[in-house]
Amino acid sequence: MTTVTPSTGINVTPPSTSSSSTNGVPDFTSNFNTFLTLLTTQLQNQDPLSPLDSNQFVQQLVSFSEVEQQINTNDNLKQLIQLQDTNQAIAATPLVGQTIEFSSPTTTLENGSASFAYTLPSNTAATNLLVEDAQGNVVYSTSGSTSAGQHDFAWNGQTPTGLQMPDGGQYTLQVVAADASNNPVNATVTSFGKVDGVTIANNQTTVDISGLSVPLSELVAINPAITPNN
Repeated sequence: MTTVTPSTGINVTPPSTSSSSTNGVPDFTSNFNTFLTLLTTQLQNQDPLSPLDSNQFVQQLVSFSEVEQQINTNDNLKQLIQLQDTNQAIAATPLVGQTIEFSSPTTTLENGSASFAYTLPSNTAATNLLVEDAQGNVVYSTSGSTSAGQHDFAWNGQTPTGLQMPDGGQYTLQVVAADASNNPVNATVTSFGKVDGVTIANNQTTVDISGLSVPLSELVAINPAITPNN
């Protein structure tokens, strides 16, 4: 279930919880009642001719107290994590409406344009830029810069035949480069996009870019200067 807070524009999706471990056995550290039931059942069904040893009983009570303390500690930690996530999301709300650069080769086509940047660690003999759709199909290709450093690239959303791709689609820039000895040169690719909102889901804060969720940790720059060249 997602709760939307109109005052901040933040979408909050509570994390899913489970009282059982992956193998179906109840996790005692998260199920206080199960531990209590086991202890009282043990007392009720002890052998009258061989009652529970007092030392063992004390050890059970100590374990009982430790489990309770651990449960309380886990609950407090969860609350602190949720509070931290909320504070992080609130701090990110000024990004709404801003253009950001983020460390991903994938962005969305907005207003007939998708903008990227690629950084070459060294000079290349040849650089090819391939724009792929969400299915991995190459919809556009062109030559890129061969000099080391960062280069911006803006795609107008058109295929080689002049077909305009619809806004909202997600596209990825692949940089294929090689040096004079035909050894591959690995480029680092970032993308640009306008932030529409901020979301908290599964203890992670993300910004929304036309349906694309970008973790806040991938933020590189806010309102960067974009020069549409190769």
